[in-house]
Amino acid sequence: MEIDTGIAQEHRQKIAEGLSRVLADTYTLYLKTHHYHWNVTGPMFNTLHLMFEQQYTELALAVDMIAERIRALGVYAPGSYRAFAELSSIEEDDGVPKAEEMIANLVRAHEAVVRTARGVFPAADEVGDEPTADLLTQRMQVGEKTAWMLRSMVS
Repeated sequence: MEIDTGIAQEHRQKIAEGLSRVLADTYTLYLKTHHYHWNVTGPMFNTLHLMFEQQYTELALAVDMIAERIRALGVYAPGSYRAFAELSSIEEDDGVPKAEEMIANLVRAHEAVVRTARGVFPAADEVGDEPTADLLTQRMQVGEKTAWMLRSMVS
């Protein structure tokens, strides 16, 4: 059945492609954060273990919202490790970094998600796609706040 929500198919496709990159970055950040939750050690263990759990829980919900928005636009959401690796701007870790390096890596990864979301925003704004613009704004807000909070732990 045709989608007739006031956004042309080619615009929906372009926005969905951008959201797919946001989804890949967010999922990669989710995996990185969960990995750190499991493997953090040192004097900040309890603080970081709990904080990383809160962060990956929020990211898991975000992944679902982003994927559902892609589907609402009439496009299939990527969902494989291969697709995410090809689309993501976030690098994977080799091994298990020390706690402070984990924090720095997460700051960079949250900022990468923000940059990706910011890059998609004009395509949504141009055609009046307020639901996508709202979703992107939320992701930028959460990413910037989380990066600030993490950065404050090592500054």
